[in-house]
Amino acid sequence: METKQKILGLLRLFMGWIFFWTFIDKLWGLGYTTETGKAWINGVSPTTGFLKFGTETGPLAGLFQSLAGQVWVDWLFMLGMLTIGLALLLGIGLKIACWSGVVMMALLYGASLPVEHNIFVDEHIIYALLLVFFSATNVGHYFGWGRTWENSTLVKKIFWLK
Repeated sequence: METKQKILGLLRLFMGWIFFWTFIDKLWGLGYTTETGKAWINGVSPTTGFLKFGTETGPLAGLFQSLAGQVWVDWLFMLGMLTIGLALLLGIGLKIACWSGVVMMALLYGASLPVEHNIFVDEHIIYALLLVFFSATNVGHYFGWGRTWENSTLVKKIFWLK
């Protein structure tokens, strides 16, 4: 495996960990971004705090604040973080996972407007571009099960699962 391939594999794994860790921390309240006792398993919404207080000034504030406390929003967010994270970590189903991640990053970017430390660019844009790149490459082959996944009968029948 070439150095470039190793770097791409590591980037995919780290990006997957970002998504997966968000799910784990919000689910269990490990005391990092989610305080202990304020986890999803304790009945606390994983999205309400951000949607209610982190979107107060942006041009889309009304839209995102109206989503605060919606059970379906919590479920979509948590399932998205889990499935995108696992797909990236395993190197499988990257097309759909990466494009779902791009949509999630676009929503988080929109909710974060105006961006805090730069006029236009924040980490959501960088993550989205990295996910677009991953979807266009065989990054799942490096430190992942992408090659095995792509050769499976299921994926050969349903091409968008690649």
